[in-house]
Amino acid sequence: MRDADRALRQTFARLAGVLGVVGAALSGAPSEAAEMSSAVADLYTSVSIYPPSANSMTVCYGFVCRRRQILEFTPQDRTALTQIMAAGRASAVAERAAVQKAVVWFDRRMGPILGTNKRVAKADFRYFDDKHNYDCWDTTRNTTSLLLVLRDWGLLKHHAIGDPRYRGNTLVLQTPHNTAVLVDRATRAEWVVDLWPRGYLQPPDVMPVEKWVKED
Repeated sequence: MRDADRALRQTFARLAGVLGVVGAALSGAPSEAAEMSSAVADLYTSVSIYPPSANSMTVCYGFVCRRRQILEFTPQDRTALTQIMAAGRASAVAERAAVQKAVVWFDRRMGPILGTNKRVAKADFRYFDDKHNYDCWDTTRNTTSLLLVLRDWGLLKHHAIGDPRYRGNTLVLQTPHNTAVLVDRATRAEWVVDLWPRGYLQPPDVMPVEKWVKED
């Protein structure tokens, strides 16, 4: 009886393993998700989406990713982003400027698809127009995802991906806000890449974290 029980458990274990592989394939999970810190990974697990891969990313909108759309990168997308980032190879300053243009490219690429070409700067629930807008959680996730893709394509030479940063001090009427972050490889300085305060097709804010945390 003991041997029979052991054989039965082994059969169930093998079956569970097969079903797990099949389930992952059917679910559309990225086969090669980007390497990331636990803080960056939490951007995705907290809203139950897959992190980006070299081929696709989940685009969040509608405030805290209540609406979402998969962006499957085409060869044309990759060519466009490669050309944009090529202008930033000379220095960290040039690369940050190229990243701004890459984020604008993303805004233009997804705006007509999502309806976010109607979005406004600093949108939140008070605008009652979630279907056309990003909140700062959405822009943090989307920008971080785009940066991870650029890194995995070998298009970031001077920067690594930093953990998202947060600010908010009600004592001085500073509203809560968070942002994606780049880390300068040479100086280790952190730079925010913050799309939320800007309207459609406007370049994101790029500034040192030390300055950003003092902004309103």
